[in-house]
Amino acid sequence: MAEAPTRREFAGSKILADTHGGVGRVVFNQPEKRNAMSIPMWEGLAQALEGFAADPEVRVVVLEGAGDKAFVSGADISQFEAQRSDAEAQQAYERLTAAGRAALASFPKPVIAKIRGFCLGGGLGLAMSADLRIAAEDASFGIPAAKLGLAYGFPTVQTLTSLVGPAHARMLLFTGERIDAWEAERIGLVNDVVPVELLDSTVAKLAATIAGNAPLTIRSAKLSVAAAVQDPAARDMAAVQAAFAACFDSADYREGRRAFMEKRRPRFTGT
Repeated sequence: MAEAPTRREFAGSKILADTHGGVGRVVFNQPEKRNAMSIPMWEGLAQALEGFAADPEVRVVVLEGAGDKAFVSGADISQFEAQRSDAEAQQAYERLTAAGRAALASFPKPVIAKIRGFCLGGGLGLAMSADLRIAAEDASFGIPAAKLGLAYGFPTVQTLTSLVGPAHARMLLFTGERIDAWEAERIGLVNDVVPVELLDSTVAKLAATIAGNAPLTIRSAKLSVAAAVQDPAARDMAAVQAAFAACFDSADYREGRRAFMEKRRPRFTGT
């Protein structure tokens, strides 16, 4: 019998988390607002990710939006007047949402963004913080900051520029216009675009493939790629080298060699 998923709820059920078959899942569950992120949702995201980081059975995490209209349509604009009315209020908002942003930025395991519908503003920032982005054909992307008079934070602009290059970053930021999934793939914003009916199976297959690989090798690769796109002064090369060495000293490396010689699939444990 297949293992039943375990489910937890955060932020008054606006963030749902479950685990099944080595794959953790976070669902942004505010479909009536196209999954716009509120402050409690950011806090709930941090709690969900902390649980997944501590669970050795979780090898990869998938982020997705509830319903079929949006991944995340941005920040909850209904909170702007009370919580983001000026620069001082924006700083307070950033402090309140910092835990969720930091938990995602520092998450040690692979993260896949599974995208349907709107992926806008802060929602696009969330998706770009994932390691991989798989979009359905109905997805649309944009940064409407220029149409609202606010600014997109530097760390997210830096991530955007590292993915698509400065020319495409300027186009998205200056125009505030939306692009479709195919254009997002063309400029490097997403890894793949698939028909809506194949999104679930495509992401499930990708997550299962990653979950079946050696966790220490994946961790080393994630740290190395992150360091490669950072400013040299910001790179934690000691952590990169330690993760590299851990692979060669691991039981998984010995298991990988044995499995290759015995012509069977390896059984990695992350040790």
